[in-house]
Amino acid sequence: SSGINAEWPLRPGFHKREDGHEDSIWSVAWARSEKDNSENIITGGVDDLVKSWNWRDDFLDYRATLKGHQLGVVSVTINAAGTVAASSSLDSTIKLWDLDSSKQIKSIDAGPVDCWTVAFSPDGQYIGSGSHSGKINLFGIESGKLEQSLDTRGKFIMSIAYSPDGHYIACGGIDGIVCIFDLATGKLLHTLEGHAMPIRSLTFSPDSQLLTTCSDDTSIKIYDVQHANLIGTLSGHGSYVLCVDFCPDNTHFATSSSDRKVKVWDAGMRRCVHTFTEHNDQVWGVAYNENGSKLVSVSDDKSVVIYECPI
Repeated sequence: SSGINAEWPLRPGFHKREDGHEDSIWSVAWARSEKDNSENIITGGVDDLVKSWNWRDDFLDYRATLKGHQLGVVSVTINAAGTVAASSSLDSTIKLWDLDSSKQIKSIDAGPVDCWTVAFSPDGQYIGSGSHSGKINLFGIESGKLEQSLDTRGKFIMSIAYSPDGHYIACGGIDGIVCIFDLATGKLLHTLEGHAMPIRSLTFSPDSQLLTTCSDDTSIKIYDVQHANLIGTLSGHGSYVLCVDFCPDNTHFATSSSDRKVKVWDAGMRRCVHTFTEHNDQVWGVAYNENGSKLVSVSDDKSVVIYECPI
C-alpha cells in the first residue's frame, strides 16, 4: 500500500515524493538536457539545499544534493539547454551548478540581501535577478560579474521573467507593479499597475505575446505584451497565488497557491480547467516539463508531486 511505500503514485497519473527536503520546499524547475535527453528536476528549500532529481520511467529518481548555500534557497532555474542550474539564496549568493556532474560551477555574490528570483536569459549567457533596491541585475554566466542593471525606480522586486524570444524582461514588485523592459535598449517600456499586493511570480507565453502575473491579492492577470493591455483577471484560488508557469502548448498555464491547490487554466478561455489537491500545505512552486504533458509542484509539506496533465 502507499502507506508502506511513499514512492507509489497516489492514483493513476500522480507520483508523490514525501520528504523531498527536510523542511519547506520553496522552488522547482524542470528541463530536458540537450546532452543526454535526461529529464532534470531541481528543487530548493528552506534547509539550504538544492536537490537534483531525474524523472524516468514514471519515477522520480534522486540524483544529488547540491550543497553550498548558507541560508534558505529562494529560487531555482535551469538553462534552456537543460545542462546548468542556478539557485539564489537568502545568503545573497547565486550559485551555478553543472547538472551532469552535480558540481558547483561558480558562486556569484549578489550583494547584501540583494537577490531573490533568478532566471536565465534564453541564450543562456546571463542570469537575471530581482533585488531589494528595485533593480533587475543581469550577471554574466562566463564572467560571474554584474554586467547590467535595469532600474524600475520601484520597490523590492519579487519576481522576474525573460520573454522566450529574448526581447523583453519583466518583473513584479512587492507593491504589485509590473515593469517590462526592452532588453536591446535597456529602456523601461511599460509599467503596469496590475495588482494591489506583491507579485510572487510572472511568466511569458512561449510565443512571447502574453504575460501572466500572480499575486497575494489571490488574482491572476493576463496582459498583451506589445500593447500592455490587460486581457483578463482570473480568480479561483482562495489565498495568495505563489507561482505561475506557462505550458509549452501556448494555451494553458498552471498556478500554485497558499490554498494548497495547483490549478490549470486555459488562457484563451480565461478559465480554470483543472484543480489538483495533492498537497496539504501551501504550494510554493509549479513547473511544466518540456512538452507540457506533466507538471511538478513543491510545497511547505516537504513533498514533490508530479502530475499527468489533464489537457
